[in-house]
Amino acid sequence: MAVLTFGVADYAIFVLLLVFSAGIGLFYALSGGKQRTTQEFLLANRSMGFFPVALSLLATFQSAVAILGVPAEIYRFGTEYWFLGCSYVLGLLIPAHVFIPVFYRLRLTSTYEYLELRFNKVVRVCGTATFIFQMVVYMGVVLYTPALALNAVTNFDLWASVLTIGLVCTLYTALGGLKAVIWTDVFQTFVMFAGQVAVIVVGTVKVGGMGRVWQLAAEKGKVSGIDLNPDPYERHTFWTLAFGGVFMMLSLYGVNQSQVQRYLSSRSERQAVLSCYAVFPCQQVVLCLSCLTGLVMFAYYQEHELSAEQSSASSDQMVLYFVMDVLQGVPGLPGLFVACLFSGSLSTISSAFNSLATVTMEDLIRPYVASIPEGRATLYSKLLALAYGLLCLGMAYVSSMMGSVLQAAISIFGMMGGPLLGVFCLGMFFPCANSVGAVAGLAAGLAMAFWVGIGSWVANQVFVPPGTGAPPLDGNLTTAVMSTLQTLTATPQRVTGLRKFYNLSYLWYSAHNSTTVIVVGLLVSLLTGPTRGGDVDPRTIFPVLPRLFCCLPARYREKLRCGVSSPREDGNCSEPVPLTVEKTSNGLLNGLPEGLPLGGGDEGEEPPGEGAARPGGSHSYILRETAL
Repeated sequence: MAVLTFGVADYAIFVLLLVFSAGIGLFYALSGGKQRTTQEFLLANRSMGFFPVALSLLATFQSAVAILGVPAEIYRFGTEYWFLGCSYVLGLLIPAHVFIPVFYRLRLTSTYEYLELRFNKVVRVCGTATFIFQMVVYMGVVLYTPALALNAVTNFDLWASVLTIGLVCTLYTALGGLKAVIWTDVFQTFVMFAGQVAVIVVGTVKVGGMGRVWQLAAEKGKVSGIDLNPDPYERHTFWTLAFGGVFMMLSLYGVNQSQVQRYLSSRSERQAVLSCYAVFPCQQVVLCLSCLTGLVMFAYYQEHELSAEQSSASSDQMVLYFVMDVLQGVPGLPGLFVACLFSGSLSTISSAFNSLATVTMEDLIRPYVASIPEGRATLYSKLLALAYGLLCLGMAYVSSMMGSVLQAAISIFGMMGGPLLGVFCLGMFFPCANSVGAVAGLAAGLAMAFWVGIGSWVANQVFVPPGTGAPPLDGNLTTAVMSTLQTLTATPQRVTGLRKFYNLSYLWYSAHNSTTVIVVGLLVSLLTGPTRGGDVDPRTIFPVLPRLFCCLPARYREKLRCGVSSPREDGNCSEPVPLTVEKTSNGLLNGLPEGLPLGGGDEGEEPPGEGAARPGGSHSYILRETAL
């Protein structure tokens, strides 16, 4: 099959995407406060409304990984993956009503500062290091994917494309800060929508209408019913997608620095919660578009014979071949789809750069380097964003050897995000947990994550079903090392013991690993001396049981608090009073610098000055509100 040739309109659309994205960064670098403070560079001065934050949250999640991976998933296995949308309900409601209020009222700079407030500095550094490793690996995946797309549909060099994406993204992130990242995300979200809609519309017309698409998919068994099999070793079932997916969503939208950083850039807590609600319907629309692309692609190739190249292509490249077939001859649309892929990559990578610069500055530099001037701290933050951009280019080479991207990327988030979710839940929901238990639990969760992940990879490399030249499709990380789209004709052998354990569905990774952290953390805490309720800052705890049984008499609800004092005891279920801005952390003794706002809200919303003070200290330190 000949390579699709770009016309003038295609190149124009693609170049406009890059120029406009870089222009947004330059605009915010030269306007307003000109990114002179870390408050502005890393947190957009806490001035964002819920709508741009919601679209930025969506764009960060909707990377090129999903744009290519989800249609390929539907093409190969049917519409079962569509049930992942059920997990969005709890996956977004819980962050909106549990994590966002706690983080926002504490006025955190970094998400991992919570771990120091709840436990100690060691736990904070461990959490930060885990997040940095997680995001550095993931950045390589989402940078390499659209470069592969451009290489497949044009004559552009693969690694020249990687450099183009990486450098443009690094430019506007390092210059324009979080505000530029959020507004480029808004622009890129609409580009992603336009590219996917164009492919669906043109493809549907060529097949003969959506009714024909659905008919062909149903005849070939690609329209899946509800599989209520509770077996967690089945790759995709309703329970795996709808409930295993909840934990994956929580690890992303609940505690991931990239997403939490957007919540805390909101002008008020109410705006942050609204952004979480607003992203829910957007996520459903995005999932529907990706799934429809897969169905249209399947229907198209039921009526059009696959070429030799397509038959041997990887699942992710199959989407690109489909785009080449249906959009060729329509000026501008091939360029629009490639721009769609690049938008997904740019939005995710820029978020990663900004969040990595934030946690490195606030968790690994500020606590150990006293009295950094504001101007120098801002410069360091920009240089960190630049450095992570260059590191991302190196990781793209590693990602080039990972194969199919969807399951690989989600597995990385499950392997690393699950333990991080577990340590936050351990601190927030279990007052008895102590710092020793938190470190031990996080270490156990990471060990379990890599044991299952690497064990699955090794087992599926060694075991090849008779009569086939490829590993089975049902392994956790099998698709991460598989490069063929051909369906196996042999029936996989039944497996037992450790091999069966390694076949745990990748969507249960987060749940399995976070549960390991909690169980081990609680056991170690009990063995080493649990934390007394009176020693825990109540503002770092979310009282699950008292809220679930809020209609019980006050004396019973008090027992359910496990000895943790309540900031407000009035015998009802109302929210606690707003927190003060004081807390002991890596802040400055003399309070906020002149002219720097305390954060706060719109009229009628939360008053400024929310935060938490750790009782019992001899000095009161005020956190310089420079970032998350």
